[in-house]
Amino acid sequence: MSFSSDVKSELYGSISKARHCQIAELSAIISFGCRIDVEDNNSTICLEQHNERLQKKLFFLIKKTNLFNESDGILKENVEEILKACKFTYKESIEDSQLDYVNKMVFQQPCCKKAFIRGAFLSSGTISDPNKSYHFEIVSRTERQADELKEVLEFFQVGAKIVRRKNHFVVYLKEGSHIVDVLNVMGAHKSLMDLENVRIVKEMRNSVNRKVNCETANISKMINASVKQIEDIHYIEKRIGLSNLPEVLGEMATVRLEHPDAPLKELGEYLSTPIGKSGVNHRLRRISDIADKLRNQEE
Repeated sequence: MSFSSDVKSELYGSISKARHCQIAELSAIISFGCRIDVEDNNSTICLEQHNERLQKKLFFLIKKTNLFNESDGILKENVEEILKACKFTYKESIEDSQLDYVNKMVFQQPCCKKAFIRGAFLSSGTISDPNKSYHFEIVSRTERQADELKEVLEFFQVGAKIVRRKNHFVVYLKEGSHIVDVLNVMGAHKSLMDLENVRIVKEMRNSVNRKVNCETANISKMINASVKQIEDIHYIEKRIGLSNLPEVLGEMATVRLEHPDAPLKELGEYLSTPIGKSGVNHRLRRISDIADKLRNQEE
């Protein structure tokens, strides 16, 4: 199974004990994943897409809230009572019910907000494999529905964004830390730990890669500097001879030629009077300046 399926499998079994939270989750499932069909004056609430586990949870929540029992997989009675309990509004008939908006009275308390987010995700949400990328999204019917969901997420300091995709509006998260937060809010604690383990491994790998890249850059820089220093020394040797350099610079030039791959600190230890890294660097810069002056004279 995919990581998204694993998360949903965990959440299907998560049932709030309080009736008000059960109604909040039920309202989200209906709002994000159901439609109302009316035929021969009979109203039914149906899932937009076939999903046996979500359908079972839908029926279970309705039973728990004492609203109705299932019949042939479709809710055929008391639809009006269900919609009233979930605070949906409609104009003249049930068919006109506005499922894209849930009255905020349904999720006033933090626990109800958590249940509402869980129901929305189970109905129309997905989450990518964290080994590949960090992406969490819930598809909304309308912009108003997306704004409402975004507001609920922001209550938990989860910075969601909205993007339009064809005829829908998608509420999404791209930050791994925000996805961890929303998994915690929904109650998917096992999946949260799985995601955290992946994040730890990825962060360690990235840290190692950064250090390796930094070391590689430093080594490359050191090699380039060493090549330039040796070229300058050979040029001076050819033009005027190393013996014409000041004694400390002549010794420095000889040591560099004898140890072309040695770092500056190590070069300082080879001198008759050892000096530190900054002292070696200063003498090599003076040698380079002399070489540049000789080149300018030649031009």
